Amino acid sequence: MNIKNILNSSLLGLGLVGTSIAATPTIENDLRQASYIQFKGNAGQEIKLADFLKNGAALVRETEPQTLFWFALQGENELVAIFDVFHDDAGRTAHFAGKVAAALHDNAATLINGGWDKGVLANVQNSEIIATNNYQSDVVLKAAKASYIVLKAQPGKEKELETLLRDAANIISKTEPGTSFWLALKLDSTTYAIFDTFGDEGARTAHFKGAVAESLKNNANHLIVGGWQQGVLNNVHHFNIIASS
Repeated sequence: MNIKNILNSSLLGLGLVGTSIAATPTIENDLRQASYIQFKGNAGQEIKLADFLKNGAALVRETEPQTLFWFALQGENELVAIFDVFHDDAGRTAHFAGKVAAALHDNAATLINGGWDKGVLANVQNSEIIATNNYQSDVVLKAAKASYIVLKAQPGKEKELETLLRDAANIISKTEPGTSFWLALKLDSTTYAIFDTFGDEGARTAHFKGAVAESLKNNANHLIVGGWQQGVLNNVHHFNIIASS
């Protein structure tokens, strides 16, 4: 079932269509699925949207034990995003059937450019988590900065890019203490992404000058559509973390 059907059927089951956790330590294999939703707030609704997302973090913590991590992100040019992590598809389905999704549906027309269908559903990206760094949940939840990058593999280079990303997770763990959370994601058979969090801007700057960034740069022309500039740098979104759970 695709995510639009999950969301809409869940809201119907709750009778909401048409009406206006502290994460525990986990091992790498517990993080298997993720979702990313990017949208923009309606003009004049930025503060209300930020407040809504902060309240959403508390609601996730209270009501969604299967949502292992949940981040509300504020980017440039009024860009806002939600990134969340689950053990499996059942956890993701439960999340999109939960109270935060219902509240987002009810408030989308007011708060989000494009409303529910065009502003939210059309922008959901689901992914499989293929690698993580060695992270500590309590440190992750104190992070203040985040980045998200989508990478399109060159034809026939999918396995090589995936191997590079898997190897990168170990390098991050060994060489980047300021990178609190680093996830390599697989969106489809040719598309990958990286989501990472940092305690501050200095840690993020250090990450983008580190060994993994250098390896990605050196291999970008060979592995990634668009190379380093068009395929990597132009696809980086930097965020402030305004709430997490």
